[in-house]
Amino acid sequence: MKFTILVEMLFDLLAKRKVTARYFAEKYEISERTVYRYLDCLSLSVPVYVKRGREGGICISDSYKLPAGFMTKEEYEAAIEALELTYSQLPEERFLAAERKLSARAKTEARDLALSGEIGAILVDGGTWGDTRAFSDKLHLFEACIKDREILEIEYRSRTGEKTQRKIEPHVLVFKQSVWYIYAFCHKQRAFRLFRLGRVFSAVKTEEKFQKRPFTREDIPLNFWSNETESVEARFLVSEEAFADAQDWLGDENLKQINGKWYADVTLPAGDTLVKKILGLGAGVTVLSPASLKEQVAKAAEEIAKAYL
Repeated sequence: MKFTILVEMLFDLLAKRKVTARYFAEKYEISERTVYRYLDCLSLSVPVYVKRGREGGICISDSYKLPAGFMTKEEYEAAIEALELTYSQLPEERFLAAERKLSARAKTEARDLALSGEIGAILVDGGTWGDTRAFSDKLHLFEACIKDREILEIEYRSRTGEKTQRKIEPHVLVFKQSVWYIYAFCHKQRAFRLFRLGRVFSAVKTEEKFQKRPFTREDIPLNFWSNETESVEARFLVSEEAFADAQDWLGDENLKQINGKWYADVTLPAGDTLVKKILGLGAGVTVLSPASLKEQVAKAAEEIAKAYL
């Protein structure tokens, strides 16, 4: 019974995008307290959250769609056939619209993702490992809101996992070091901020428009560190096996061959992120200097080894 209600609640949210707890309570003949308990279960896998205030309600992120493969080909065909039959008996536009949407969804899932083959065509898969287009859908939502100049209400997770709600005016998407960001004007802080897309738990259109605010490329904090105390001048020894990875990370212009060996001299942002990146390249990249960075990497490697003993 609980599972059935959860599935129906999900479809209600997908259709309406925002409902009230009273609506669910009356529809399923349960208490509002039970509604919120069910929502806690649903929110473990679906970006659902409760928006407080006069215009609040239970919301689902506009970037969320049913995952690919949710229905089999036979189930799609049966559902489309049922809608066509219903429309023949009861010719209402809602049945025809539903049939069109379901047909389009079926065709989309049937297509393989491929380059068009046209000159100048570019394909960027911004999804995370194991992604079922959820991240890509989020990316498309932000892109559309930039184009349409539409304000978004997002639920954003900090590094510690704490959630905050923000209203933002998205201006430009930024792809830096394999990470997607959105450069947006934040209503809460009354200033431009760079948000990691991976930390956006949910994003909902507010149907409010905004006027684009002036900014330049130099205004966007692309360096991610601002002074010498937050950077480190490092020297690496790069093996042939790790050469391609080092090219992607450091840039070919920073790699030099001396006596048959590859070295890299670069200035990088200091901190845990750098240590994790070096560890991610395994034994293919060795820190030669500074000594403090060598010690940090060695200590982190020891901690990893202990976890597997």
